Amino acid sequence: MHHALIVAHGQPSDPTPAEQVLAEYAAEVDALCAKVTVRSATLAAPGIFEERVSKLTDDAVIYPLFMAKGWFVTSALPKRLAGRNLRILDPLGVDPDLPELVAGALRDRLVENQWTAQETDLVVAAHGSGRSRNPSSVALAFAGTLEKHLAFRSIRVGFVEEPPSISEAASGFSEQAICLPYFACTGGHVLEDLPQELAEATFKGQLMPVVGELPPIKRHIANTLSRVFD
Repeated sequence: MHHALIVAHGQPSDPTPAEQVLAEYAAEVDALCAKVTVRSATLAAPGIFEERVSKLTDDAVIYPLFMAKGWFVTSALPKRLAGRNLRILDPLGVDPDLPELVAGALRDRLVENQWTAQETDLVVAAHGSGRSRNPSSVALAFAGTLEKHLAFRSIRVGFVEEPPSISEAASGFSEQAICLPYFACTGGHVLEDLPQELAEATFKGQLMPVVGELPPIKRHIANTLSRVFD
């Protein structure tokens, strides 16, 4: 049996709930993998990541449940492997299949509402960063590729930590609008910042689950992990 560890940032101020949610997420992915045992760890929960890594076989892989290939994935994560030469896969956010998978989930929502994309506005709510251009660049590239799969009336991108804000991006729409949280997990930004920003914008449209929780994503991650060991 092969092994994979799904890793997310977690919630430093209160690590246990995020750790439990990620464990449930990994269990669902594990159930979809025939030949791979999938476990999880957040970087925020003290000692958990190191304990899980110590039990991994040498051919195990790390799957970063992150939306950008930034500092956490390229620097913090390798350092915390404590010398283990484990393969770190590309994070969810830079997966070339992601825009098409998300387009499928958005298409399903449009059908449910009996809306057409051409008459619907989309807001992509992302994290951004005050220190690095990488997170916003990834989100903007995602939105640009998504546009090729699904022709919305407009696609605007707003950020938690840099301009334009989510409230700016989400302002001025009718009820025929959708907000897509471009986040891997439902953490503090999604539970606290995002509702505040949408309220400030008086956003009347619909809110999708975070990208990592969309219906096709867990199966896609399971397929990705299974292919590593084919």
